[in-house]
Amino acid sequence: MKGSIFEFESGIIRARMLGALQEKARRGELRINVPVGYVWYRETDGPVLDPDLRVQEAIGLIFARFRELGSARQVTIRFRADEILFPRTFGQGTVREWRQLTYRNVVTILKNPFYAGAYAWGKTGQRTSLVNGRPRKSSGHGKPVEQWVLIRDHHDGYIDWAEHERNLARLAANSHGKSGGSKSGRGGRALLAGLLSCARCGRRLQVAYSGGSTGRAVYQCRQGFGEGKPSCQAMAAKRVDAVLAAEAIQVTRPLAVEAALEAERMLGETLAKQRKVLELELQQARYDASLAERRYAACDLDNRLIAAQLETRWEEALRRVADCEARNRPAPEPATDTRGFTSLADDLEAAWNAPTTTMRARQQLLRTLIADIVADACEKTRSKQQRSVFLRH
Repeated sequence: MKGSIFEFESGIIRARMLGALQEKARRGELRINVPVGYVWYRETDGPVLDPDLRVQEAIGLIFARFRELGSARQVTIRFRADEILFPRTFGQGTVREWRQLTYRNVVTILKNPFYAGAYAWGKTGQRTSLVNGRPRKSSGHGKPVEQWVLIRDHHDGYIDWAEHERNLARLAANSHGKSGGSKSGRGGRALLAGLLSCARCGRRLQVAYSGGSTGRAVYQCRQGFGEGKPSCQAMAAKRVDAVLAAEAIQVTRPLAVEAALEAERMLGETLAKQRKVLELELQQARYDASLAERRYAACDLDNRLIAAQLETRWEEALRRVADCEARNRPAPEPATDTRGFTSLADDLEAAWNAPTTTMRARQQLLRTLIADIVADACEKTRSKQQRSVFLRH
């Protein structure tokens, strides 16, 4: 009896403790591990932005680059090409080191609602399963958003909630190989890759190359490909791409100047953030070099076991300062001249066909105008030269 009563009381106490924990989380007062870019001091009621400006600018540059490029992978590539480092914290953020940005860092930051000023708790949970007749618990299983404790406008964010939702939608569209939704522009030689749907079966048309990878691009439906059946339809990509490109230029012509000015403004803001990050990195490197010099000067030079190590660290800090100064020198004029945006707007066709305009940029521009395209080949004429393409915006 005593054992049963004790077990019953333990269950009640555990339930009460869990309920108190949930209530505290619903009020946004439960202290949780905050991501990089935030700190939660003991004397503050909530998380605040990291006082290190270099950390703030690095995270802000990630969101700015994603607005410009629209791809987490491209953000990672650009960061590495510009040699911009990203902070990594351990424990409660007491130890920090700067490393190269990874793809996982970018996706984690873009998906985390904490950067949009929202307090999120209970995103993962436990599951119990029977293994060899015994219950076994496993944690780390994701839960739907409806089951989270989500409090918006809880603290200062790097972005607003509307931009956070747009980022999630763009990441979902970028997911390669998943059914449903149009795919993002990934380059290649087919302008409408991932946008065309078959009017006969509703499946996405895939891009194939007749004559190998160096041949011409063809849009084809491969519904019965695995069963040995012929495809629903196929059409050459060159003619269809030319028609859709002409329509896109015609539609965007009235708003070309406004779009060019907006693109110039966005590019200027992104470049300003990048310069700010590099300047802050240079300031940090100079401080580290000054600190290493003071430590070397304060040590007894006769103690070579310590002096040699401090001298090595000082030299490493000086080399890092030289590297940062080299990257902070005035860069040459960018490949895309911002002063030419307005002039290019007067001749959209020349800008579209310019050698510096990549297929990826054309695909992204077209996806801002068209949500979906339903295509059907004309079977009456039995001619490869005549096709019927219907658009659904």
